[in-house]
Amino acid sequence: EVQLVESGGGLVQAGGSLRLSCAASGFNFDDYSVGWFRQAPGKEREGVSCISSDDGDGSPYYTDSVKGRFTISRDNAKNTVTLQMNSLKPEDTAVYYCIADRRHCYAGPSVWSDYWGQGTQVTVSS
Repeated sequence: EVQLVESGGGLVQAGGSLRLSCAASGFNFDDYSVGWFRQAPGKEREGVSCISSDDGDGSPYYTDSVKGRFTISRDNAKNTVTLQMNSLKPEDTAVYYCIADRRHCYAGPSVWSDYWGQGTQVTVSS
């Protein structure tokens, strides 16, 4: 059974930090691009960050609004992907979803990704 389990969400003040983690199981993690989407109330789902498998381009993708503040990393030995979020802003408030996709994600995570987690809430207060 494929599982993507997110953790690390919560409530933080503007300017603070959170670290999201996603533990994957049930598929060959090394062969998949992994990343994060987010969805704020009343808004469309947005691709936040993605890192391709080791066979692809090693440069992670970040949406413009998080560049310089968020850092994605993957640990293939532990089947995990992590999103370190610094200098958080109220506009970062959303449910964050972990994804895994057999295709590369040079241009960002795809809404057609193969696997999705259940999501974790991130709330940034002003």
